[in-house]
Amino acid sequence: MRRAGVLVRLRRLWVLVTAVTLMTGLAGPAVADEPGELPFRDPRLPLSTRVEDLLKRLTVAEKVSLLHQFQPAIPRLGIPEFKTGTEALHGLGWTTERTNGNVVTANATVFPQAIGLASTWDPALIKQVGSVVGDEARGYHSQDPGFWGLQLWAPVVNLLRDPRWGRNEEGYSEDPLLTGAISTAYGKGLSGDHPTYLKTAPVLKHYLANNNEVRRDTTSSNLRPRVLREYDEQAFKPAISADAATGVMGSYNLVNGRPATVNPDLNDVVRSWTDKTLYNVSDASAPYNLTGSEKYYATNVEGFAATIKAGLDSFTVDNQRSGPTIETITAALSQGLLTEADIDNAVRHVLSVRFRLGDFDPDGGPYAKIGKDVVNSPAHRALARKTAGEAMVLLKNDRNALPLDPKRGVAVIGPLAKTLYTDWYSGGLPYRVTPLDGIKARQGNAIDTEAVDRIALREAGTGKYVTAGSDVDGELLKVSGATVGATEQFDAFDWGDGVLTLRSAANNRYVERQNIGNPTSPFANQAPQPRDWFVQQQFKLEDAGGGTVVIKYVGYETPNDWDGPNSYLTVAADGTLVLGSPNAAGAAKFRKELLNSGIAEAVRAAQSVDTAVVVVGSMPFINGREDHDRTTMALSESQSELIKAVHKANQNTVVVVENSYPTTLTWEQQNIPAIVWTTHAGQETGNALADVLYGDVNPAGRLTQTWYRSDAGLPDILDYDIIKRDRTYQYFKGDPLYAFGHGLSYTTFRYSDLRAGPVNGPQGTFDATVKVTNTGRRAGDEVVQLYTHQRTSRDKQPDQRLRAFQRVHLEPGETKTVRLTVPELRHWDVTRGKWVLESATHDVMVGSSASDIRQRSSVQVRGEAIPPRNLARDTRAIDFDDYSGVELVDESKVRGDAIGASAGDWLRFSDVNLGSGARTFTAKTARAEAGEAGVEIRLDDPVRGRLIGTARILSTGDKYTYTTSTTALSGASGRHDVYLVFKSDSRISTFSLK
Repeated sequence: MRRAGVLVRLRRLWVLVTAVTLMTGLAGPAVADEPGELPFRDPRLPLSTRVEDLLKRLTVAEKVSLLHQFQPAIPRLGIPEFKTGTEALHGLGWTTERTNGNVVTANATVFPQAIGLASTWDPALIKQVGSVVGDEARGYHSQDPGFWGLQLWAPVVNLLRDPRWGRNEEGYSEDPLLTGAISTAYGKGLSGDHPTYLKTAPVLKHYLANNNEVRRDTTSSNLRPRVLREYDEQAFKPAISADAATGVMGSYNLVNGRPATVNPDLNDVVRSWTDKTLYNVSDASAPYNLTGSEKYYATNVEGFAATIKAGLDSFTVDNQRSGPTIETITAALSQGLLTEADIDNAVRHVLSVRFRLGDFDPDGGPYAKIGKDVVNSPAHRALARKTAGEAMVLLKNDRNALPLDPKRGVAVIGPLAKTLYTDWYSGGLPYRVTPLDGIKARQGNAIDTEAVDRIALREAGTGKYVTAGSDVDGELLKVSGATVGATEQFDAFDWGDGVLTLRSAANNRYVERQNIGNPTSPFANQAPQPRDWFVQQQFKLEDAGGGTVVIKYVGYETPNDWDGPNSYLTVAADGTLVLGSPNAAGAAKFRKELLNSGIAEAVRAAQSVDTAVVVVGSMPFINGREDHDRTTMALSESQSELIKAVHKANQNTVVVVENSYPTTLTWEQQNIPAIVWTTHAGQETGNALADVLYGDVNPAGRLTQTWYRSDAGLPDILDYDIIKRDRTYQYFKGDPLYAFGHGLSYTTFRYSDLRAGPVNGPQGTFDATVKVTNTGRRAGDEVVQLYTHQRTSRDKQPDQRLRAFQRVHLEPGETKTVRLTVPELRHWDVTRGKWVLESATHDVMVGSSASDIRQRSSVQVRGEAIPPRNLARDTRAIDFDDYSGVELVDESKVRGDAIGASAGDWLRFSDVNLGSGARTFTAKTARAEAGEAGVEIRLDDPVRGRLIGTARILSTGDKYTYTTSTTALSGASGRHDVYLVFKSDSRISTFSLK
């Protein structure tokens, strides 16, 4: 979600408005009955009866008004206003409330970021978390139902295929089974356990294959059928099938060339996963992208009509103003692009979920009694602490460096030691327990330092210092100080790639650009932390020669960072620092004076204690976030140097990494005795961290992604083909730094007596049992993971695939028999377009991570053999076995996939039975360019293989206009791999060799 309800995100009051003048032109039924006596108000009636009764009472104009994100009240029927989309990723997001007409900051329980929730590998716990979030949403709703909607936009289930994704913190895992289990648990907690009614209505984000921020509204996620069916869809299907979600949000990106906003799978596939009615929504402003950045339709009327027909029921556009949506959809009706039946279909989806929320019940339904008193209750605080502790992952622990002895001296060092950061979708923290706070509660004599450089900036020409304000609101920065006092000192926090934030020593506020709309804006020390959509607190100090530096502003304001006319700071006539130069040559020059070395202070602290705990990590608004992918997974340069310096000063160094993505900790893994990883874990971070460091909680969190040794081996972030590019733990051929599922414990576990099988049913289901024994002296949790590998197949199979897992608690010496159910062993057969269970031997591997397998067995599957391909029937070109260079594209703007090819591109169709001889090649082709192209049909090799025919592809003048291309074939018989080799730009949708 980009800027849905930007006014809400900026904590501004919204007021619902209706387009009355538009509605008056649309006639409809008028009902004089008292609203409370109408059948749709009767909860004893079946849901479908109530929906249809209300639907028939609505005018067309009233129906249309229900398709916007802010639905106005319909007083004549007693229908209240309704707001879609309360953010609830790891607690209620953007927690503001209306008080006496004003919007003020509120509080709600903040849990670990979503990837932290998944790192627990504990669905039962995450269901509790979801239930708390649902309760708190109800609590705020009870106070202000028009401001706090009960349709929650959570969880995010996009697979974490690429760790550089800026929104990695929002997802759960690179694995669809784990993602499905955690999202189902969280969704079940949000929605409640009532068979009919909903506590809240969770919506899964973002359908489909949304895992890059760079050009996210114009790039296409190319999904070959196996990747689509086996991987990306499997992240969304479990929660929908389990009635743990009530819809999906369409994503910004294109899928195989078609904007996800008009992806027909929203109807054709997603709704087939459940017999419950789904209420699907657009991402913020995405319907406008259809005519804007994507240029897919000529008019908004066409785009909005296509959006509804594809399966989205709500338009997240224009913030609280529903008028433009009403006007556009009304025009689509009048132009015949939509029918009233289309509107009715979408409105049924809206009303069905609103009925299940109790919106039209006289008493508000069974969850209406939940009040504001539940918010941030003691029980919720305790659950936040427990969850943060369960989510932490012990990456390394040599020579029992952990747990710490509370009697021994400790120093808490690092830029994240004394703070807690929130992220874009976080709520406001009701209180903050920092890492230092948590450790000091155990070791009151702990010493601390943030270990950041304190600097002063002295203008080279005048010799005067940059001066800030001393009050809480700060003042405009000016070059005015004659000496270095508190107002001339700044703490320089390094976040990598040269990016700094500058915190004023005078008031502990960050320097930020003052005015978004002013291209020559001044700067002030007034930000509590770097944050908001426009992250305006970022700078670089660039070497200008002669011992001077210039200051470059690098705040976020576009997907490519700041791109205004001026990027460098100059000094105005009155001494104010302003954006005044487009280049370094025209910038003001400063001498950076180091007042206090952060590393030197850290070394002194480390030398004076038994153990040094170094807390490093990310700033969620800077190190990758929505609209900004990461360029590296490394720690910032200064953080790496800090760790090395502290370790040199004190070999008993523990590193705590607090971020939201895999990090290349290669040196740290080789040299540091103990490493703990946590997400930004909410209000109880410090207590939970101390619980783990001092052994009150035995860590059992497990990684949900592969951690790589460097950035170098990763393919292009825009390449979504995990099969061909050997992506994620399933296909990765290298040696990871930390494997998928990795995590250590303060105790040890022995696995024994693995028993697997037999395999039953058409899906290939089987049970396995394994005995797990706690062989250490501490109670602890083990996450038992079962993987399979199909030894032989017509198709490339994963090296490993997670099939089942269970987190189990064991006392010292205790043994438990863990039963794991594998639901299926099928994969997608592109030759016939269906799921297939092949006859094969499957390795069964059970252990503590994908690389720590403790027990092995195998099962025999009696399925079928995939027969040779039959290309005599029409074959979708996208159902290839391999390819080079092609793009996956939209066959039409409504539905269907095709192949877009350029010169030298090819497709391979393996093991084709050409029989006694194929005589004719026929294909549906398109070519927008003038002139003709061609496609060669070759056997067994795209370059040297026997050429059996060449078909001409004629220009059709439009990429969506297809014609038939045909050619005679010679020498085509027997079983071969068939290659289609393209000679120039063209498209192909289907073909046959007959």
